[in-house]
Amino acid sequence: MGQTLTGLLTSVRAIAGRPGTPAQSRPGGGPDQALLAALRLCGDHLSALAAAGPLTDARRTRLIASIGALTTACSTPGADAFDALLRTGQQALDSGGEAEARLALALADEATALRARSKGAWRLRGNALDALGRGEEAITAYERHLALQQNTAASRDVERRIATLRAAGDRIDEALTLFRAGADTGADTGADREADTEADTRADTEAFGSAARLSRHLPAAEARAAFTGLVRLRTAEHGAGDPAVRRLAALYAEHRRLSDRDPVADPLLGGAEPIGVPGLRRLVAGRTVCLVADTPRTAEQEQRPGSPLAALIEGYDLVVRCDEARHTAPAARTDLHACTLRGDTPWKGPRWDRRAGARLVFGDPLPHWRLALRSRLVPGAQDRVGDATLRRPLHDPALLGEEAGAGPASTAYTVLRLLDFLGTPARVDLIGFEGPAALSPREREWVGTRTANTDDTAVRITLR
Repeated sequence: MGQTLTGLLTSVRAIAGRPGTPAQSRPGGGPDQALLAALRLCGDHLSALAAAGPLTDARRTRLIASIGALTTACSTPGADAFDALLRTGQQALDSGGEAEARLALALADEATALRARSKGAWRLRGNALDALGRGEEAITAYERHLALQQNTAASRDVERRIATLRAAGDRIDEALTLFRAGADTGADTGADREADTEADTRADTEAFGSAARLSRHLPAAEARAAFTGLVRLRTAEHGAGDPAVRRLAALYAEHRRLSDRDPVADPLLGGAEPIGVPGLRRLVAGRTVCLVADTPRTAEQEQRPGSPLAALIEGYDLVVRCDEARHTAPAARTDLHACTLRGDTPWKGPRWDRRAGARLVFGDPLPHWRLALRSRLVPGAQDRVGDATLRRPLHDPALLGEEAGAGPASTAYTVLRLLDFLGTPARVDLIGFEGPAALSPREREWVGTRTANTDDTAVRITLR
């Protein structure tokens, strides 16, 4: 890779010139100056990577390949390098580092200079600013993207992100209003000022300093630090039982939740959207659902071209599969994958790399569940991930609330009970669960009480 990186850097410098020098003119014209500026930025980044030593990160390797494609497009007469520029910016963003996010922003700036009405360029700029924690600037770029985007369905995630960023900023504004109101009502009289200790004066000064620094326009890390300092000082000064301190702490918690909800590279959810009970209810509402067992017979029939079972499964709105697949084909359709964490170290299991529209992970205790998600989720392998409200549906008092003494439940049974509780699917079928080992006697008894019809391929369950 070292030689390849050096060779690419040489090519970039030959086309775009070195930092601070204009590119050499080429007969017949060449790339736009904004493209050459972008290529010089890529050259700077390549130079920094080369100085950092051997590359071991696959994401940065993919970024280098994207820069290579951009270099080729810029050196090919008549080629439109704009798409290659956007792909390079997105790949820089996907690499996850702060330096890469800064590169993505710089490339987005050149892209918007090239085409001011490119919705992709403004989306890239918004994402880069968002990744750098510059939320208010990201909102402006996202709004430019929305103004150019004609497909409303494709813009919903951007609209949600704007709402999240604004809500986080609103919590800061309310916290500052609360602090100023407390400062006004708590103004000392002359006698009070004489009674103030040096520690009181220092605490007030520090609190005012934190409040003065706090702003919704600060980068996210700086705002978080200032907000943390303000809450800490107010708590030390007035105590955790003070109503204003409790409200301030609640605003701080909401701000942290909103700030960490859906960043560009979410370390907990692998870049996927979290989904709770309401979201899952909407996902399955009015749809036909089948749970497909991972058995050799079912897998063989499903893979057989033109088989009745394959046609049957394809006819459902949602296909659900459970746990680690041992027989199912890697490319088998999976709209919802559910799995149960087992053992003392569930975070050490195989990674969930099979593609699924949504993934539900059942497990307890909460720290083990969180660690398993951090360790086993594969970015891009799912669009949605069940949040903590869905991690123990059988025993959660807010859901089914069963006693834990009945023994471990199979994942399929947990999914069935959850769907039964939600009550919104049009139909739920079990496919391939006809063997006695598929479900425990207790689980089979529950299924039997709800069975509407049985045939050679499926047990049809009418939900109450």
